[in-house]
Amino acid sequence: MAAEEPIVVLKYTAVEVLRDKWWIAMVALGIALVATPIVRAIAYRARIVDRPDDLLKPHGRPVAYLGGLAICLGLLAGLACHATLLPLGQHWCEIRRGIAARDFSILAHNPLWNIMAIALSGILITITGLVDDLCNITPRQKICGQIAAAGVLLLGGIGTGMISMFLAPLGIVVPLWLLLILRTLFCLLLVICACNATNLLDGLDGLCGGVTGIIALGYLALAVFLAMFGRVPEMDGLRVGLCLAMVGAVLGFLPYNIPPASIFMGDAGSMLLGFFVATMMAMFCHEASARWFLAACVVFALPILDTALAVVRRTLSGTRIFSGDRSHLYDQLVDRGMSVKQVVVLFYALSILAGAIGVLSAIFLRLRYAVVLYALGFAAIWVLFYKLGMVQPPPRPPGPPKPLDPKEE
Repeated sequence: MAAEEPIVVLKYTAVEVLRDKWWIAMVALGIALVATPIVRAIAYRARIVDRPDDLLKPHGRPVAYLGGLAICLGLLAGLACHATLLPLGQHWCEIRRGIAARDFSILAHNPLWNIMAIALSGILITITGLVDDLCNITPRQKICGQIAAAGVLLLGGIGTGMISMFLAPLGIVVPLWLLLILRTLFCLLLVICACNATNLLDGLDGLCGGVTGIIALGYLALAVFLAMFGRVPEMDGLRVGLCLAMVGAVLGFLPYNIPPASIFMGDAGSMLLGFFVATMMAMFCHEASARWFLAACVVFALPILDTALAVVRRTLSGTRIFSGDRSHLYDQLVDRGMSVKQVVVLFYALSILAGAIGVLSAIFLRLRYAVVLYALGFAAIWVLFYKLGMVQPPPRPPGPPKPLDPKEE
């Protein structure tokens, strides 16, 4: 589909798209709802808790980790439910034929192969975050785990339209080997950035889970809209099924995480949520049109802006980018007198606004006009940040520098 091609022919309604898939969200919700108190009890019994400190962890008492495991179980259950909707015998035969013939094109377009790759890479990213929760690994080690998960995603045939969505409108043709290199680098960058953006957002009770749940609903709206045209049925179904699974998993975990939280998702959960975002962005590249990818970025705008603000402030203050501090947008709002609940509600409202802008502009505006809207909105937000004094680092206190927190974000 060309970037400016108008879409006029509908094959299905939204109700028809969701008719045989809505229950995926219900199963994921039920699994996460039951699993969360179980892993919470295990965490307290094994003393796997997040202990408060004077800077980055202001909660008044130790709080259980391992919530990310419950989200992962809900997501995997949802993906398993989606797999049951497929003609499994036919797809297994295709997978065997593709492996025997060493034909990656057969595997890349097989929805069962895609589901297995997403599930395995999701497990890898959850394990990476869990190891960090338990053993406090370095940022470099976490990035290695993210790279491994991105590699599995690529082998699973996810995001085959990456890079092409930028080259096709310009009429640029590159050799296959160069296309594969660029696609790999783009996927790695996407996974690393999204995982760390949601990881940095996980700083207040209910914040990361609620915001990502709203983002998943925005992606669901985009996925359903694309599925209504029936152009790539396998990818359409996978996008809708994955969004439903994540929405259900997050909603099952969130009641235990809203202020005051009785369990935290930890890096295992926050990185998994970021990995979901990266996977959806990669799958929105399938049409080889930048329209849907840019819309997905706008839906994810709040974590992107929060991460960018933290990076800019840390750079200006001369601290390491991965060092922990209170430069996040939500920290600054709390420091300015807002309560935790007020900040969380504000972020939910801003996420809904960003999701509405991303979805509606992608559906109703031509790409050229949508890009102008996105650019103006981005510039206006940064001007607002600057006027409110959120970009410049605070003055350094007198005396020797405070040692860095041993747990880097």
